[in-house]
Amino acid sequence: MSNLELNNTWTKLSSLSKCAKENKTYEFRSLAPYLTVSFLKDCYNNLDRNKAVGIDEVSWQEYNRKLDENLEKLVQRLKNKSFRPLPAKRVYIPKENGELRPLGISTIENKIVESGISQILQSIYEMDFLECSYGFRPNKNTHQALNQIDTTIMTKPINHIVEADIKGFFDNVNHDMLIEFLNIRVKDSSLIFLIKRFFSAGYVDNNLLVKTDVGTPQGSILSPLLANIFLHYVLDSWFEQQVKTHTRGYCELVRYADDYVCLVQYKEDALKILRALENRFNKYGLTLHPDKTRVFSFGRFEKQNANSGNRKANTFTFLGFTHFCDKTQKGYFKVGRKTAMKKFRAKIKELNIWLKQIRNLLPTKEWWQTLKAKLRGHFEYYGVSGNYPSLKRYYTLALRLVHKWLNRRSQKKSMSWSKLYSYLTLYPLPLPKIKHNFYTLSHKFVRYIEEPYEGNLQVRFCEGHCATPNYKLNLNKKEG
Repeated sequence: MSNLELNNTWTKLSSLSKCAKENKTYEFRSLAPYLTVSFLKDCYNNLDRNKAVGIDEVSWQEYNRKLDENLEKLVQRLKNKSFRPLPAKRVYIPKENGELRPLGISTIENKIVESGISQILQSIYEMDFLECSYGFRPNKNTHQALNQIDTTIMTKPINHIVEADIKGFFDNVNHDMLIEFLNIRVKDSSLIFLIKRFFSAGYVDNNLLVKTDVGTPQGSILSPLLANIFLHYVLDSWFEQQVKTHTRGYCELVRYADDYVCLVQYKEDALKILRALENRFNKYGLTLHPDKTRVFSFGRFEKQNANSGNRKANTFTFLGFTHFCDKTQKGYFKVGRKTAMKKFRAKIKELNIWLKQIRNLLPTKEWWQTLKAKLRGHFEYYGVSGNYPSLKRYYTLALRLVHKWLNRRSQKKSMSWSKLYSYLTLYPLPLPKIKHNFYTLSHKFVRYIEEPYEGNLQVRFCEGHCATPNYKLNLNKKEG
């Protein structure tokens, strides 16, 4: 077990990627041998050592005491196919709507093997995944997905949005269909056999073992990649190859894990896409959530159309942000974003509960660093162009909560606002700041036609970059 052996494994994975990229129909037949001791040791070292333990109660630190011996035995069991993944520990975390989201906590050995399989599959499928997919992929993130939505709406003739939610996606993925999709590229029966064993492991809920025929447990290391593979074939490739070739106007898909939106030019195309999505998911054992699926108008002329129709302009929520039609300081169209109200309230509630619990457990100086980290994390995610007012409001409410709970450490109020400001001078908290700039478009050339559609104005043709703060479209001029 040497560094040379480890480097050789990663070199082989790099070769897999190169082969997958050059030949989109190549079938990989010998992948299980990549699960060597040195490779799994590297996977183990990359695990989060502070995560909760599974049903065997073995922690990262405890497994480390006899790491080489444990991994040798693990690899031997993988080779003779006697390794059986232990069931995941089922826990529940609250959702914003009051419901509970189930999570599966895997054992340490499950995590090691899942991580190894994930690295192998990722080296292949990263070459297949399309640009519209942003979730749980290397060098891809939520802000890139948000930026893509902004760029598409600002530079393409987008007039309608198809917003669809897959009902209980992770709990309803069909195992047999997922294996069929894996078999398109992966012909290694040993690796497929191992993945099937993870499917059949089930979970323990309230001391009861539950076997599952469908679903990939949320919280599993392997689950996000398998979900991406499933949706790559069911949604992404289908949308690219079928939907785009059967629509009259422009359309684009942006997906992050199981959350996605379709940006569409014409209403009849949007309605057609929604019906096609329903049929497509029904074919693979999935359904769209009836309360979270809709087609609505959105784009450059949405505010004008809303005013003429005596209604509010449409908005939509994606990845924790509410998107709306906004204007620049000079009155030009832009896509506005703000922290979704449900997310904002949940974050404030979470901070309030934490401050209430921590205020008397530790000295202020000790938990102050954690408070700074919480604020930095919030500003890092929600600090996108146009969202400064929401950041500032969160910061203001955070200070109010700090002031409130510092004064409830005892019956005597000891922290006035002046004292708090003095404390902030010595130990400042992170200030609201935009971390991700989406307003980077520059004007090159724009040509478009305003087209009345069912009484509404719509963009029929748009070319190049458009609608930047330094360039104003002549909305009153019609070009033929």
